[in-house]
Amino acid sequence: MEIPVWYPFPWHPPLEVPEAVRNLRRRAVVEVMLPTGDPALLVTRYKDVLSLFADPRLSRNIARPDAARITRDNDRFSDPNIDPDPPAHTRVRGLVTRALTGSRVEALRPVARGVVDALLDAMAAQPRPVDLNRALAFPLPLRVMCELLGVPAGERARCRELVDGFLSVTRLPPPEVRRARLGLRRYLDELIQSKRDTPGDDLVSALIRVTDGEGDRLTEHELGYWTEGLLIAGYVTTASQLGTGTAVLLHRRDLVEEIRGDWALIPTAVEELLRMQIMSSSIGTMRYATTDIELSDGTVIKKGSSVVLAAESANVDEDVFENPFTLDIRRRENHHLSFGAGPHLCVGADLARMQLQVATEALLRRFPDIRLARPGEELTRGADGFCEGFSEIPVTW
Repeated sequence: MEIPVWYPFPWHPPLEVPEAVRNLRRRAVVEVMLPTGDPALLVTRYKDVLSLFADPRLSRNIARPDAARITRDNDRFSDPNIDPDPPAHTRVRGLVTRALTGSRVEALRPVARGVVDALLDAMAAQPRPVDLNRALAFPLPLRVMCELLGVPAGERARCRELVDGFLSVTRLPPPEVRRARLGLRRYLDELIQSKRDTPGDDLVSALIRVTDGEGDRLTEHELGYWTEGLLIAGYVTTASQLGTGTAVLLHRRDLVEEIRGDWALIPTAVEELLRMQIMSSSIGTMRYATTDIELSDGTVIKKGSSVVLAAESANVDEDVFENPFTLDIRRRENHHLSFGAGPHLCVGADLARMQLQVATEALLRRFPDIRLARPGEELTRGADGFCEGFSEIPVTW
């Protein structure tokens, strides 16, 4: 019997797609072992991953005794009070997107520009080298999410500490994870109550109006759950992508110069860095097969299997992307799956794209000579959590 491989895969070398990912698509499904010690099936090919994102036979409800666990100690990902499948999920998602409108996201663009400018001013005044994570990548999405949700400026550091603890998979002991999880929920309950007492022009206030309004509405538990989810996803994933994506660009000076010669390349460069998915695994896409499912090549996923939809593998599928392991910042046909697809497409995708575009362009304009202060091959990745970005990204100019 073949021994399962551990997933997520190690990043060696740190700035390139893992070797394990390069060879995955020889099989449609690969058996893997998760950090929890639970087995799962990794779906590897673009056609199958795209199809399964929308397949009702794969349930996101993993609050089942025979389902693999995403983490050992955090039950947020298997909340029995939340049904993450249609039609319940479709109803709730519609209510949330009613509050998180495109105009609300676009209104944050000047806010993001202002935050980036202020962060770059502070960065310019620091002794070099500067850690790009601390200077820009993590403060930006945290401040933008706090602005979006209406979190007071003085409470942002507390938010980051609680979210980082919440997302721990192996780094923190279980009691600390539980304290962070409970602390974050208590804090958000307090925030929701303060917005109910004194509404503002922020997303939490908008979600409260959906909750307290007439007709179809959120339950109180759904309000807290989605507020928490938006904060976590909108902060950590964008921060990790901004840091790792920028590190890859600075490692490839030819790409930086190409962008500086044509700033219109910023959107396609951002999409290409997203496609390469260099900052995370797909462990958050965990699904449960409610019946047997046959894939495009005849492979059958058995009922009761825990399934991970491997976007990092689908995004480099040779049948979909020309020269998939080449970082092509001019790539136009780039239908990557880094934000998911179908009914569970990330509701914050446009917000993330906006921040990545604003920050990448501003950084390269402000510091024409910016470069890594350490060889890219020596950067170290965090070995914990859902995002495996670099622990530190020292830069100079």
